[in-house]
Amino acid sequence: MSPNMREREHFKSLDNTSEKRDRWGVWALRFLRKREKVTSFYSTLFTRICAVYWGVSLGDSCRFVGVPVFRRAPNSAILIGDNCTFRSSKCSNLIGINRPCMVSTLRPGGLILVGKKCGLSGTVIGAAECIQLGNNVLCGANVTITDTDWHRVEPEARRGPGNNAPVLIEDNVWLGINVIVLKGVKIGENSVIGAGSVVTKSIPSNVIAVGQPARIIKFL
Repeated sequence: MSPNMREREHFKSLDNTSEKRDRWGVWALRFLRKREKVTSFYSTLFTRICAVYWGVSLGDSCRFVGVPVFRRAPNSAILIGDNCTFRSSKCSNLIGINRPCMVSTLRPGGLILVGKKCGLSGTVIGAAECIQLGNNVLCGANVTITDTDWHRVEPEARRGPGNNAPVLIEDNVWLGINVIVLKGVKIGENSVIGAGSVVTKSIPSNVIAVGQPARIIKFL
């Protein structure tokens, strides 16, 4: 057999093996999708029970993969809009989730508003005063949004509550993986915050911002 013939036979055998693996891969993906549907069904059921217990208002058709953590302080409110998706299971987002979604008001009078069709993956939202997300906000894996310093800066008072300032994230904003949004920030509609950025000052609409602290690098 000539070298060319041997090469053709070799690649043909590789193609056959690859085709078999692809067929198994298709079945594996179907199995994983079915498993996620089952997980989502029971996670959503349990989460709705938890939401009632904690006094959290959930909109219609919200979907949960894995169980998030809700904590609502007395005389505060957590309102979540319709058709939101919360991914808290480690395998529910292949970019990698290292914690469940955690949504909490820390003090009386605190308010969290999450608009319609938002997507959160391992996202932490902690509000002492007010955090508002518009519609269609996407939070990549392990995003943190907070409107408070949590503790005071002065050493002698460090165990006391920190300063607060409201956070507003407008419609269609995309926060990349591991983004941190700090107190007093407004992010304008349609803007994108790059992976790993720390947002310490307000960002206008229709821009891409990256860095620590986040700075505008491009207008959309």
